[in-house]
Amino acid sequence: MSLTKEFTKGLWEIIPPFRLVLGLCPVLAVTTSAENGMGMGLATTFVLVCSNLLVSLLRKIIPSKVRIAAYIVIIASFVVIVELTMQAYVFPLYQALGIFIPLIVVNCIILGRAEAFAGKNGPLASIADGLGVGLGFTISLTVLGAFRELLGNGTIWGANLMWESFEPFTFMVRAPGAFVGLGVMLALINFISVKLDQRKRRA
Repeated sequence: MSLTKEFTKGLWEIIPPFRLVLGLCPVLAVTTSAENGMGMGLATTFVLVCSNLLVSLLRKIIPSKVRIAAYIVIIASFVVIVELTMQAYVFPLYQALGIFIPLIVVNCIILGRAEAFAGKNGPLASIADGLGVGLGFTISLTVLGAFRELLGNGTIWGANLMWESFEPFTFMVRAPGAFVGLGVMLALINFISVKLDQRKRRA
């Protein structure tokens, strides 16, 4: 399979969290704004790409009996790098994301790609896979965060986009709003998928 195919599959075919249905905890918890969603997505993408690469390079060295433990150690090492970097350079975002930065260690998307793909494929394919899935995750979180921020605060990236008399739906930036936003996006993606499938059958 080509590197382009490995990359693009993460942008639609297996886009998390809507196709893989993984990593829902940060999706629901941190997407109160577009900025938070993008920040979490980029942090996860960095860890995903780097861990995929290292797992792929070490796949023939790591004994199969301890591979999961080894993968977690690798992932945790890159999460520490992300955490310390965010503390140093984007501390307000680090505070906003809180405990969910260290919890990237147990994100099922990252461990799943290490086990299902990087542990069986070469470095370049693993980088393409990690980058595609990571960007798909980032796009998902950013769009969901923007949707919730717009309806919950009337803003996107802090810029007011709604009319003066607009009354924000404050529940959208709370826990129930996360489920509503996720449900709307799932419905939209399923609708598009059905339409694309119907078009393919007609072609």
